[in-house]
Amino acid sequence: MTGCKKEQTLNQPHTFYKEVINADDRKAVTEEEAKTYHEDTTYQYEYRTGTSGNYEYNYDVTGYDAEGNLVEGNINVKGKYGAGILTNTDNQEIEIETEWIRYGILKAVDEQGNEYELEAE
Repeated sequence: MTGCKKEQTLNQPHTFYKEVINADDRKAVTEEEAKTYHEDTTYQYEYRTGTSGNYEYNYDVTGYDAEGNLVEGNINVKGKYGAGILTNTDNQEIEIETEWIRYGILKAVDEQGNEYELEAE
């Protein structure tokens, strides 16, 4: 028996995967990000990439560790969360994950669980 065979279409699975920013993201702007690269000195961010509603921002930050020691660094943020690198007074680099806690202020946590309060410059 011959007949028309319906071509099967594969459904694309829905994913709950959410893109996560990591500390290395701030080191370079990718070729894709360069297409939407934007600087605006009237805002706190150094630059942004992406499209409306889906921007990733880059900030210079300063703040303090739990002992009150100064830290400085650079982070990328998308939405409420981000990641980056801090440098402490001993010139050591510290990878962090960040979260906005109020306007211009972020809470950061390093791999050892140490917390930092940072201000976007």
